[in-house]
Amino acid sequence: MHIVIMGCGRVGSALAQNLEEQGHTVAVIDQDPTAFRRLGSSFGGRRVTGVGFDQDTLREAGIEDAGAFAAVSSGDNSNIIAARVAREMFGIENVAARIYDPRRAEVYQRLGIPTVATVRWTADQMLRRLLPSGAEPLWRDPTGGVQLAEVHTSTAWVGHRISRLQDQTGVRVAFLTRLGEAVLPSSQTVLQEGDLVHVMMRTDEIDRVEAAFAKGPDEEGGH
Repeated sequence: MHIVIMGCGRVGSALAQNLEEQGHTVAVIDQDPTAFRRLGSSFGGRRVTGVGFDQDTLREAGIEDAGAFAAVSSGDNSNIIAARVAREMFGIENVAARIYDPRRAEVYQRLGIPTVATVRWTADQMLRRLLPSGAEPLWRDPTGGVQLAEVHTSTAWVGHRISRLQDQTGVRVAFLTRLGEAVLPSSQTVLQEGDLVHVMMRTDEIDRVEAAFAKGPDEEGGH
């Protein structure tokens, strides 16, 4: 797939390099030609100097052949304008914009532009680490009946198998985050200290699941 990225800061350059490593072709747009230094000499994609919401600049970057567009410059307005131009003028379906103001992000989400609210994401992640309690929803099905959530897990579960956690709490463990990496566990996987547990569960059972995860294993009925 060909992907166009507006913004060659830390996020844009890292995204471009990652996508190229995965075999995609990439074009990066930035108003400052010196920003392209972040891409390194091994980057084989296009470097386009210009304004990311200018149609001629986008055409130079190959937007007409692109399958996706990411707007990750430092300006909220520029990111949203560029994302809307990519979607509405060039028909790009896979569009995402980085937004610093979370209130604006909600508005743009309703307009159909997927946004990543940097400040909110960072603040939420910090709060999860500072106040690790409860369940943090990551995804809900359209009916709202089932959700994927990170659930705070008591250290009493450390050393026990995933199968035991599932049997006693009635949830399905979707994946773990271990040392910053996502891990797909088997029933034999043993929980380690520091693991973040992400589970699929019914939304109406959140309170019960949170309590079971916080309590630790039931020693009487354990196995």
